[in-house]
Amino acid sequence: MQTGIIGLPQVGKTTLFRILTKANIEGKSGQATHVGVAKVPEPRLKQLATLYNPKKITYATVQYVDLGGMQKEKNRDALAPLREVDTIAHVLRVFDDPSVPHAEGSIDPVRDATNLELELILADYDQITRRLERVEKDLKKKSEPILLAEKAVLEKCKAHLEAEKPLRELVLTAEERKPIGGFLFLSQRPMLFVLNLGDDEAADLETAVERHKLSALQGRPNTAVVAICGRLEAELAEMEEKEAEEMLASYGLKEPGLNRLIRATYDLMGLISFFTAGEPEVRAWTIHKGSTAVKAAGAIHSDIEKGFIRAEVVRWDDLLAAGSLAAAKEKAQVRLEGREYIVQEGDVILFRHSG
Repeated sequence: MQTGIIGLPQVGKTTLFRILTKANIEGKSGQATHVGVAKVPEPRLKQLATLYNPKKITYATVQYVDLGGMQKEKNRDALAPLREVDTIAHVLRVFDDPSVPHAEGSIDPVRDATNLELELILADYDQITRRLERVEKDLKKKSEPILLAEKAVLEKCKAHLEAEKPLRELVLTAEERKPIGGFLFLSQRPMLFVLNLGDDEAADLETAVERHKLSALQGRPNTAVVAICGRLEAELAEMEEKEAEEMLASYGLKEPGLNRLIRATYDLMGLISFFTAGEPEVRAWTIHKGSTAVKAAGAIHSDIEKGFIRAEVVRWDDLLAAGSLAAAKEKAQVRLEGREYIVQEGDVILFRHSG
């Protein structure tokens, strides 16, 4: 899973990237692009590890791409790498610091969000307009059902974009999605707005949207909003665990911003975690909500998917309370499930397979 981080210059994009990936980036990032991997925080893994004392604990990971600061005259080129990501995190500056000038001259997160959204919409509009011209030209030569279906859905998308609405807010059926699946439209990507607040607001993150009158960003399809204090979080990311916990408590924070960001990204993308546990390794895996047991097996290895026989499934909290898989079996908390079982968030699964 890859998330692209975008935003205007001086909004805290690279600070966010540092928090997420613990990457050491010297000096100012300017227009540079950085790629890093974030370990998904998962306290349940450590709890499960107490049962097995495994040789290894493996966390799920998310790849982040920190794109250079968006600039009006260069945005189209800067947006190209976004076609490769699964979701977009748009960092919006809410903090006010006279020593760090804002690219637009004033602090206005809704304006910044709207302007960049329009860039995504325009890029998609250009792409659709060009494709429609070619489709119409081909249809004059020969009327083909595949091209007619593509034309219909492209015209639907075009009308939606003309209303200055991103494609992530357009409801399309599975059949309608098929002809446009390969176009990688930018405004179709799920959007996470990351509000970067000042340190003095650390204890009031939950009310940031109301206090800063940013409700226009909330409640939209395939969109989420999360608030962080970037500068404070960057300091926390470089501290030892105990020291970081003390600093969090002093600011009235229950957890680091990384945890909130990852959770918001997971929810936005419809992702869940399941676990495999044993003496060699306790590990978290990421799959899409609604995935079957056989697909979850494939997330581990294609051979397990091909040779799938059945899955032994237990809830992570039931396993912890029982103290062992054998004890959970005695309590009838371990279920045998087939290929079509829908994996649930927090399942601990042992896959039985041939080969």
